[in-house]
Amino acid sequence: MLGKYAVEGELGRGAMGIVYRGHDPDLDREVALKTFRKDTLDKSESAELLERFKREAKAGGRLQHPNIVSIYDYGEANDVAYIAMEIIQGQELKELFDQNQRFAPKDAVRLMGQLLDALEYAHRHGVVHRDIKPANLILMPDGTLKITDFGIARLESSTLTQAGTVLGTPTYMSPEQFMGQTVDGRSDLFSAGVILYQFLTGEKPFAGSSITTIMHKVLKEEPLKPSELNVQVPPAFDAVVKKALAKRPDDRFQSAAEFRAALMAAVETPAAAPEAETTAVNLAVPPVAAAAKQPAKLWLGLGLGGAALLAVFLLRPAAEPETPPAAAPGTAATPAPAATNAAAADEKKPPQTTPAKAHTPEKTAEKPKTAKTAQAAKSAASKKDKEKKNTSKKGVFGEDLKPSPWRKEGDLF
Repeated sequence: MLGKYAVEGELGRGAMGIVYRGHDPDLDREVALKTFRKDTLDKSESAELLERFKREAKAGGRLQHPNIVSIYDYGEANDVAYIAMEIIQGQELKELFDQNQRFAPKDAVRLMGQLLDALEYAHRHGVVHRDIKPANLILMPDGTLKITDFGIARLESSTLTQAGTVLGTPTYMSPEQFMGQTVDGRSDLFSAGVILYQFLTGEKPFAGSSITTIMHKVLKEEPLKPSELNVQVPPAFDAVVKKALAKRPDDRFQSAAEFRAALMAAVETPAAAPEAETTAVNLAVPPVAAAAKQPAKLWLGLGLGGAALLAVFLLRPAAEPETPPAAAPGTAATPAPAATNAAAADEKKPPQTTPAKAHTPEKTAEKPKTAKTAQAAKSAASKKDKEKKNTSKKGVFGEDLKPSPWRKEGDLF
């Protein structure tokens, strides 16, 4: 028996004592009995730790929150002091981290939200935990996170500093704890930031083989951004972690509620800036339909172009050398320039021929023409020459080709 509680078995052992399973006969409920043996330390250390044990038990008794293990009673029996508290069945978060259990960002945010809600409640009631770490966070089977050991500094030589000087676990301690300064709720928020970092990356931000190495990193070094260690972490979480792990308390979140609000805002922040909207310029044409019309337009253009080129090649006569018509016996062919200048306006009238004797140099010499007259004659000759070519050229099958209205459009191709 411990006081009125019947001891039924052992639940675990710690540096300061043993935790038993007990039964409260008055309320007929199961409890956990955490004990502290005063005879395990010398008198000076024992008196100080006993006073702290008692004071923090009373402070924890004032906290009634779903994410905090409830403390029911405090008592002493012979050389043993004990705290009767809520008995819970769960797993320490430390065990999950040690098993390299990875948490999705949404699960990390959910659990961190519960932790910060509990810390906000405790801080409002004047209680600072001073040893927030995964070993003091119990994950229940239903997904509820509970904080235990409020204000109790353990004396594990490998992970805890000596009692009476600096209290806390080095990996999760704030800079002010290392320097022995006054500690308030912002120290708990620093420890919560370390746990958030571990949730997101699976790594501790300040790790080392000795307390001295860890202390140097906590006081002087900045850890890598979570998004650099885990590509699945949105970059918005980097700023939240950086503020939570600020070296100076004034640069951190000033309350757990502020920390939680920043965490929720990071969840709602999109991972990447949205691309510029382009649907406004599509004139209400669905993207798929617009993409489908492009090949149709391309083939239509190629089809019309090919048909036009084929028409040009079929209608355009092949270039053949022109041979003047044979002259009648006893006559001489009129020279080309003279015949052109003398051609009649009617294109159906046959070309004029004259006896050879009429073309003696003395009789065919023309009078000098003025510049204006020569220009007009040249223009008329060019026009008649084109008409003559149109009427005299043959098609690809030897047929006579008449002037076609498509000729001019064919020239465009």
